[in-house]
Amino acid sequence: MDNKLEILKKRLIYRAGYRGTKEMDILLSSFVNKNINSFDKNLLNELEVFLNFEDETILNFYHHDIVEKDIDKNSISKIFKKFKI
Repeated sequence: MDNKLEILKKRLIYRAGYRGTKEMDILLSSFVNKNINSFDKNLLNELEVFLNFEDETILNFYHHDIVEKDIDKNSISKIFKKFKI
């Protein structure tokens, strides 16, 4: 089980760092690298869902408080919204 969590963490770190835009690569990889080891299995699963949102949806939520596609219903979004680089 521990090995599965480590594989999940590596996958999430990779996904956060390779988004398609440099701004999102920096923002999400910084957030994930800072928090990933403090997340339990449930939060890791929520992070996986969060990372599946489109970059534009995440940026609009983070910078402009625009809520699309129920991003605000994700537990990670509340943590992410408070995150500053």
